[in-house]
Amino acid sequence: MHTVMTRIWLLPLAFGLMVALWLWGFGGMAALEAWAEAGQRDTQNAMARIVRALKAGEPGAMLGLVTLCFAYGFFHAAGPGHGKVLIGGYGLAQKVSLARLAVLSVTASLAQALAAVLLVHGALWVFGWGRREMESVAEDWFAPASYAAIALVGLWLAGRGALRLWRARAVAVPHDHHHHNHDHDADCGCGHAHGPTPDQAAAVHSWRDAVLLVGAIAIRPCTGAIFLLLITASLGIAGAGILGAFAMGLGTASVTLVVAFAAAGLRESLMAQWGDGKPALRAGAALEIAAGALVVLVAGALLRSAL
Repeated sequence: MHTVMTRIWLLPLAFGLMVALWLWGFGGMAALEAWAEAGQRDTQNAMARIVRALKAGEPGAMLGLVTLCFAYGFFHAAGPGHGKVLIGGYGLAQKVSLARLAVLSVTASLAQALAAVLLVHGALWVFGWGRREMESVAEDWFAPASYAAIALVGLWLAGRGALRLWRARAVAVPHDHHHHNHDHDADCGCGHAHGPTPDQAAAVHSWRDAVLLVGAIAIRPCTGAIFLLLITASLGIAGAGILGAFAMGLGTASVTLVVAFAAAGLRESLMAQWGDGKPALRAGAALEIAAGALVVLVAGALLRSAL
């Protein structure tokens, strides 16, 4: 049974290696970029047409706009990007439930849409900026800031993994800080606070991780959302643009979800080889270091291209 389960868990690993080989060994990445850029361009042109139809009051135009915005978000996320790299890296580095990864993916994408809404309507109201100024700010300032933040999160993941690896190698030493002779844990009943319970500690780490991940992704608003928000604001249908921006976020989340789930499956396939105990702790720590390093490399490459 163990041999059968091991082979089953190896399937995601083999699939992941095949995809990586196609992407970086046989020109798959360039083909994917070209397909995503063409899809974004065609969808953006269609959005401009349907916005005019919406302004004219044509029936079904609102549904068409939302559908196109979702498609744009999908194509946008399918190309080279930072959100799926960070969420996927986190799913590879940490044992995280699929439900939590789903919530993180959707929250990060919607937060990115919210950033576009705040930028466009805030800049219109305060500065009277147009499309050129807003896209310049998004690409020249917010994009590098987002890539730098993601690189820092990658360094944090790698550093946390290194600390876990060091702790796994360390030998526990008995201590007697409180001058009473028994083992100390959160539930020992001696009346002293020896630290948070495992559930409390996990909750703190979960919230901190979520804030870091979502914040690093949301810094950079999507230029497609900026384009839509500006057009709809100029035509007096700003509400439609805001709805469309969040539909773009959901389209982006659809791709991020697939990457995150694939990363989680890859982690399980790797960790299944180690069982329980100290070897598994070391393997998990090493995987966290590797995932953090991968995030740093990708974010660093994006940062260099943006500067």
